Amino acid sequence: MAGEDAARTRALAVLRIRGAALAVALLPAAVAVVLLVGGATGRIGGAGWDALRWAVVAGALIVLLLAGGVAAVIARARPAVSPTVPVAEQAAPELYRMVRDLAGRLQVPAPSAIELTPDCDSWLEDRSHRRRGSGRDGPATAFGGAASGAPPLRGIPRRASQAPVLVIGSPFMWWMRVAELRALLAPVVAGTGPSADPDIAAARRFVRGLDAAVAVAAQGAAPAVTGGGRDGPRAPGAALAGLVRRPGLAFIGWVARLLLRGCRGHVAEMERAVAAAASERAQAVDYGLRIVAQEQVGLAYAGWDRLLTRVALPAWRMGRWPSRLDAGVVSALTELSRRDRLAEGFESRLGERPACDLLEEPGAVDEAASLLAARLFHGGPSRPGPDWSPVAWEEYPEEVVDRIWRSEAARLHRVLDELSPHPSDTRLSDGPAKATLARVLDRLSQGGSEELAARISAHQQREEREERERDAASATPAAPSATSFGPDGEPPAPVYELLPPRTGRELLTDHVTAMVCCAAVDTAGAAPGLDWLDGPTLLIGGARRSDLARPVLRLVEHGDAGPLRAWLTAVGVRLEKPVRLV
Repeated sequence: MAGEDAARTRALAVLRIRGAALAVALLPAAVAVVLLVGGATGRIGGAGWDALRWAVVAGALIVLLLAGGVAAVIARARPAVSPTVPVAEQAAPELYRMVRDLAGRLQVPAPSAIELTPDCDSWLEDRSHRRRGSGRDGPATAFGGAASGAPPLRGIPRRASQAPVLVIGSPFMWWMRVAELRALLAPVVAGTGPSADPDIAAARRFVRGLDAAVAVAAQGAAPAVTGGGRDGPRAPGAALAGLVRRPGLAFIGWVARLLLRGCRGHVAEMERAVAAAASERAQAVDYGLRIVAQEQVGLAYAGWDRLLTRVALPAWRMGRWPSRLDAGVVSALTELSRRDRLAEGFESRLGERPACDLLEEPGAVDEAASLLAARLFHGGPSRPGPDWSPVAWEEYPEEVVDRIWRSEAARLHRVLDELSPHPSDTRLSDGPAKATLARVLDRLSQGGSEELAARISAHQQREEREERERDAASATPAAPSATSFGPDGEPPAPVYELLPPRTGRELLTDHVTAMVCCAAVDTAGAAPGLDWLDGPTLLIGGARRSDLARPVLRLVEHGDAGPLRAWLTAVGVRLEKPVRLV
């Protein structure tokens, strides 16, 4: 195929850069050998030539030493891998069978294993660098190794020639139907063909090694160090070794960046050609259905984003993590289909077989992916504990929504207690004040929302800092869990911030809204609820009330309590009655 030929051409260009770097490293040694041979045979002699000969030999040794150090770091550095949930073949035999059949139709090697990621994307990831020298084949035997049709790569052990791992976005497994998932994965699986090419594989290994070496140099650590043991006291010898090692790592980083700049254009064109070749090869498999599946990708991404930011994030902040995020995305997308006319009719597909049926225990896989999502997007612990427990969707309103409201209402009243009472606030004259909504409305209607917002923000930051310190103090060294981390137990990537930090004004608005909701629950028969797209919501008479935001914003920003008082009167909330706090 033309695309594969273009990719191979670019791969050879990358390998030529590798060869040129090797030649530059060996050139001084070659000159030294010529001078030594010439001196030994008497063809090159004299005092001047002797001095030059030994100077060149010394320089060649230094260059070889530096080149050996660079090569060692590149060879030993471990390129980063995506945090995933491994899925063994016995846990999803039908899924493996479907992928194997798909690879057979595409006439490409089958992926070496299947893993899930809490994201709306799918890709191939080469793990051969994780298996070299490890003495184990890892997940590479899931499809029968060499029986998959992948030819051995030149110059490396046979176990390193296995096809890459297929990483599938976990939301796809629950929202996509089986036929849609098959069509969606066709161009991804087709990419295993170019991955089996020895030149393309060698070029990718070289570039991954350079990238990992740059990361090692930037961190100022040896490649064997993998995260732990950096916080304890360092011995004087270790400190001295660090001072000696730092210039060497800086040089290695410079060389690796120089080579990466030379390879960048060729690598980009190589990967573009690989993608084009995979897409061209996959056109013969489920092409029409793939168009429908691509429409579902956009819908899944929108629903997944709303579910994470509006539903999961509030729970994570409370120390709870929804244990069925992928199942929740189906509810969120179904609700989105009802509200958005562009998505109208998509829920009719739900009568077909979902792709999660290809898993033997979809609930267990969903729980593992949900915990990994909490790790990636919030930074929670790697395993459940007293302050980090799972929550089911049916428990979410009481265990998360009600707790959020009451904790924020309590924080708001703590701040009010700290401030000097306003002259018009006569309810504070009898000592520790009651937690009433009237107190909040009277205080804000007199102004001073900026001071309240600043104090609430400071309170929350202090509480979050204390919680992090408690977590760090109670953490015990333990072997990472492959279920919650990656295939080799490596920690996941740094936390990805879903939303920017909330401003003081936004926090104050949230706290006032929480106080209003607490008063509505305690005095007007309202109830906490869950909206799949908007997160925590207030239910009055079993119906969602979405008209509270504007009157609260009017009070916080302008000190105008009129619209909110009218809303409270219509609902039947009693302003003077104390609310229950936590």
